[in-house]
Amino acid sequence: MGSKDSFDNMGELWGSMFNWMSGTMTAAAQIQEANMRAFTQSMELATSAYARMWGQPAEQVAPADRRFKDEAWSENMAADLLKQSYLITSQWLMEIADGWQSIDPDLHQRTRFWTQQLVDASSPANFAMTNPVVMQEVARTGGMNLIQGAQNLLKDAQSGRLTQVPEDAFEVGKDLAITPGKVVYRNRLIELIQYAPATETVHEIPILIVPPWINKYYVMDMQPENSLFKYLVDAGFTLFTISWKNPDETVLDLEWDDYLEMGTLEALRVVKEITGVEEVNLVGYCLGGILSQVTLAYLAATGDDSINCATFFTTHQDFSDAGEISVFISRLDVMFLEWLMKVSGGYLDGRNMAATFNMLRANDLLWNYVVHNYLLGQEPASFDLLYWNNDGTRVPGKVHSYLLREFFLDNKLKEPEGIQVKDVGIDLGRITTPTYVVSADRDHIVPWRGAFLVRQLQSGPVRFILSGGGHIAGVISPPTKNRGYWINEDEKNDADAWLAGATMHEGSWWLDWIPWLEERSGKQVTPPEAAGNDEFKPIMDAPGTYVLEK
Repeated sequence: MGSKDSFDNMGELWGSMFNWMSGTMTAAAQIQEANMRAFTQSMELATSAYARMWGQPAEQVAPADRRFKDEAWSENMAADLLKQSYLITSQWLMEIADGWQSIDPDLHQRTRFWTQQLVDASSPANFAMTNPVVMQEVARTGGMNLIQGAQNLLKDAQSGRLTQVPEDAFEVGKDLAITPGKVVYRNRLIELIQYAPATETVHEIPILIVPPWINKYYVMDMQPENSLFKYLVDAGFTLFTISWKNPDETVLDLEWDDYLEMGTLEALRVVKEITGVEEVNLVGYCLGGILSQVTLAYLAATGDDSINCATFFTTHQDFSDAGEISVFISRLDVMFLEWLMKVSGGYLDGRNMAATFNMLRANDLLWNYVVHNYLLGQEPASFDLLYWNNDGTRVPGKVHSYLLREFFLDNKLKEPEGIQVKDVGIDLGRITTPTYVVSADRDHIVPWRGAFLVRQLQSGPVRFILSGGGHIAGVISPPTKNRGYWINEDEKNDADAWLAGATMHEGSWWLDWIPWLEERSGKQVTPPEAAGNDEFKPIMDAPGTYVLEK
């Protein structure tokens, strides 16, 4: 027996060595190819620059980049040479970082991320003396743009955050989150909002939305033209949403079980009692989707058939591929976060979370505003999604630590009864509920191929939609936006095979979701004359108080 074990161990060792050597050879070939490409492009750029000195037209040798779309970068020969040299070098560095893919995928992801941060930070667009657009503005204003930029920088330093949208650009309850409704229930964790019907008849089975608690629910109820809530109400659905409390000292004792019991389960109970029906259609977004899945598995384990159908927006299924956010989630990182939350009063400040997500799209959410606010001395534009993005919340320490350790680090959600909630083992395989899943092709937070694994983890039918866009824009995609979406009617369990056979549709996936919901929302009935009922009387108008807490 011992000899067999030794033989097996030697086989594993030789297999590991072979894989390492094979990966190293592949990496060496990739690096050599990157070196040759960079050398060739550099020679072409030098030739182009020399020809331009003699009156020949400029050539774009380096890959295009929208940071340099202003004509000033091409009209000025020195700026054009600097720009293209930077782009060639950046491409070379990223290809070198990609060489780690065949050796160590985890190390590759971290190396690529931090190399990207270095590349983004060192862009000539980020410095006044090397940005011709900024220098033109200096000449036009006599340097007043830099003076105004310094004032903007001082203001941001005092507030502790980079201004991406004016603070007074919008007001929640006046400009955003204005779909008419009433708060019909409140406990110390949630407010439950019931929206006023907008049609003569409504579908009998109501919808309950479970938003993430890291940000506020009104991402789905922005201005009327891009409000998902208004769209659902106008389509004849009875709609409820949870609005999570922005955690303070009153809820720091709560744990994951409490988010299930005081959150989704309590909201389901109230919705059923108000509407008088026994089934509810559940919709979860991101973390709200994870909690919704846990809720579905919990109800399945306890024999409760309250959920008629479910929808998940950009929701993790398998945390082995947690996207670029995993760069910040090693065991050491989690230990540091737990210490930080402890010394910060028991929760994670929303500004820390915002800074992390900004780094995932540094050019768009960080350096773009450094140039615009500090070098050009301008005020940022009023953009509702960015206003919402800056209106972050705190995260309770116990809940966040449980999420990071049990889900992200140990990936227990996909294991049958890998986690226990209220003393019940959670097994996604017990979920037979018809499910509609929306993922986004450019999602940095929830990679769509990981979200696609819902077909392997759940037992019920799944309609999977791949939307064009990112984590937010891929979901908040009204028919006025033509981001497109992919559908494959074949029940394939392999993500790449599914995509290869998928059909791309113009417009918004909302147009596909509404008919799917209608088929699963019961008959048309006369809507109630008022929100709530005798037991759950309206407390106040939407959007309530929890969403306004800073």
